[in-house]
Amino acid sequence: MCHLCPTTSRRQVLKGVSALAALSALSSLSLAGCADKPSRQLAGAKPLPNTAGALPLNQVRLLPSAFKTAQEANSRYLMALEPDRFLHNFRLFAGLKPKGEVYGGWEADTIAGHSLGHYMSALALLHAQTGSLEAKRRLSYIISELAEVQDAEGDGYVAGFTRKRKDKSIVDGKEIFAEIKAGDIRSAGFDLNGCWVPFYNWHKLYTGLFDAQTYCGLDQALPVAVKLGGYIEGVFAPLSEAQVQQVLDCEHGGINESFAELYARTNDQRWLALAEKLYHKKVLDPLADGKDELANIHANTQIPKLIGLARIHELTGEQRKGAAPQFFWEAVTEHHSYVIGGNADREYFYEPDAIANHITEQTCEGCNTYNMLKLTRHLYSWGVNAAYFDYYERAHLNHILAQIDPDSGMVTYMMPLMSGAVREHSTPFDSFWCCTGTGMESNAKHGDSIYWQSADTFFVNLYIPSSAEWREGKAAFSLNTSYPYQGEIKLKVEKAEQAFTLAMRIPAWAGDDWTLALNGKPVAVSQDRGYAYLSRRFKAGDEITLTLPMTLRLEGTQGDDSVVAVLRGPMVLAADLGSKDDAFDGTAPALAGNDLLAGFAAMDEGSALYKTQGIGRPADMTFSPFYANHQRRSAVYFKRFNDAQWAAEEVAYAAEQERLKDLAARSVDVMHLGEMQAERDHKLEAEISYPVVYRGRNGRDARTGGFFEFTFKVAPGPLKLQATYWGEERKRLFHILIDGKRIASQTLDFDKPGAFFDVQYDIPPALTQGKKQVRVRFEPEPGNSAGPVFGVLLFKPKPQSA
Repeated sequence: MCHLCPTTSRRQVLKGVSALAALSALSSLSLAGCADKPSRQLAGAKPLPNTAGALPLNQVRLLPSAFKTAQEANSRYLMALEPDRFLHNFRLFAGLKPKGEVYGGWEADTIAGHSLGHYMSALALLHAQTGSLEAKRRLSYIISELAEVQDAEGDGYVAGFTRKRKDKSIVDGKEIFAEIKAGDIRSAGFDLNGCWVPFYNWHKLYTGLFDAQTYCGLDQALPVAVKLGGYIEGVFAPLSEAQVQQVLDCEHGGINESFAELYARTNDQRWLALAEKLYHKKVLDPLADGKDELANIHANTQIPKLIGLARIHELTGEQRKGAAPQFFWEAVTEHHSYVIGGNADREYFYEPDAIANHITEQTCEGCNTYNMLKLTRHLYSWGVNAAYFDYYERAHLNHILAQIDPDSGMVTYMMPLMSGAVREHSTPFDSFWCCTGTGMESNAKHGDSIYWQSADTFFVNLYIPSSAEWREGKAAFSLNTSYPYQGEIKLKVEKAEQAFTLAMRIPAWAGDDWTLALNGKPVAVSQDRGYAYLSRRFKAGDEITLTLPMTLRLEGTQGDDSVVAVLRGPMVLAADLGSKDDAFDGTAPALAGNDLLAGFAAMDEGSALYKTQGIGRPADMTFSPFYANHQRRSAVYFKRFNDAQWAAEEVAYAAEQERLKDLAARSVDVMHLGEMQAERDHKLEAEISYPVVYRGRNGRDARTGGFFEFTFKVAPGPLKLQATYWGEERKRLFHILIDGKRIASQTLDFDKPGAFFDVQYDIPPALTQGKKQVRVRFEPEPGNSAGPVFGVLLFKPKPQSA
């Protein structure tokens, strides 16, 4: 660690968000005050309220900024989509003639229909955020179509998902529910009796229906929700508790939230009972007990369950159902999140505080952050604390805004943080990933958390250019700023008919280096839980100016402070490694020097552009905002060294290059698995086997019942086979054969965090003697997978010295 380079950790930023305490009636949880923000009240000032609600979205309008640009790009995309194409399967399986061809991508798979729910929510949010009448018209049409489908089904059923039978034929997904009701329940985690996540699918549809009612006043959505609830209730009615848990082992989104919300809207106790029945014990019980057992479980599968639990807690006040989402949020934000606010690698959580071992091209699924922001809103509403919005702002700016290409409106699935990786965006009509759906929603609601309200208090939590009409407070505001590029934020009072308290969030990274002025003059303010606030009778024309420090800082990763990221205010900066169209085959850049921050020179502070001077390795780099690098290759994390450490690193690097050079000289053949030309050249044959890419390396695996094999050249004399694996695979067993003879069995349960590693196998001489080539085969033990294997090498062993 370079003691001359100040660093901040996310734990310090969020240290105020860590204690539970009893509250009253609605909520049993509260947050301790921000430790970094001491409470200080002016004489006669009231303390801030403990709870708050977001200002309704239809009272907020975005002003020009990158967020409004993203909203406009998303709006163009939403208007290019056709409701009838999303409704194809719904009508087809209800015996009605479809009015449009089914879309491609996931909508052509057994998860078909999930995008309709996302699209409905996006239209509702767009109407609220912009007043779009066309969005509301489309939404009304979709609901009328769904009601027609329900009438044709006759039992409340409405869905677009399909089922793949054992004979590979694709049929109406409805047929799986007779099997489930009879106790025939089969799932491998994402597949339920041949259908891809049907309850997850329904959760999206329910959310779309509820958003239509909330944001557009379309009350005809509720009867559709109630009738579908009756059908789903009938599916679970005959099941034992153990069978319910078996169904819940398949990803089910936040279906518990759906029924909690249906209860909130109908006051019918049957829906609350069903919401509480759909409690996934395996995941939720440890979290309620305060145990972080998240490693090796699928990340986004869990977050909606916690949102559902949070909603049940709000409706019932049951403390345990509030404790689990609170603990989960703290565990994820403090121990499992990257600098941009996203989480997970290859869609899975890993051991806490292991970020430095998981900086790959498959980090930060968009859906995860979309759902973490939803969960953050719930928790903040229970206990006002600015630290929640320190996280929210971080993730919203650096991940959600980074996800969308502002020119095309297309979004990413993963947000790769590996040096040199590129962002892969969706296509308009042939992707429809889960992140396509959440991306539609995220970019239709950038105004939904800027402002919050509680009685006579108005909170400003995000500094996004916008206008707000606070109807309950009989006031109106406009917020103008170039933040986060510049530190000056101006909030103008456009209307004020009564006294109120104005609270502005002071980010934890600002420390005490901030000022607040009223009409150009410094003003004394109270402070509490990360807010600066003042109570008075404001008048139209008053202008409050908050100035925050826009200085560079380094932030170490949780668990490994030798790996750092560069930030300026809330904004993550990234080194530019070239166009996405140009290949990157260099090593991950590093920073070396005894005073790293002094090695950054401003090129254009107003645009947050910097260049290193003498501290970049292998060369100096230009830094700019990560979120805006839509078409660039970039580096976000850097191994840091002082001068002495870098000298030692160069020696170790030279030794490793010499080792690789020697091994190459002794190599007989090499197989680059997962690469088309290499696999063709080596006559690869495979069944139930798939190419993979991880950390920039190509590989291949084989699932149970499958295999992959290929031809290798051989040479006279002793030979060894070397296979490369990733050091943190979940336990799996497979076998390696040469010309049908097993030479080794391999179990992947190595504890080699953050590294690829090689395993060498001796080849019995009899298997290669007199041959020019052999067939090498990898096959899994039944119930296991083989690999992934990231390359295979056949080489001559090093001659032993005399």
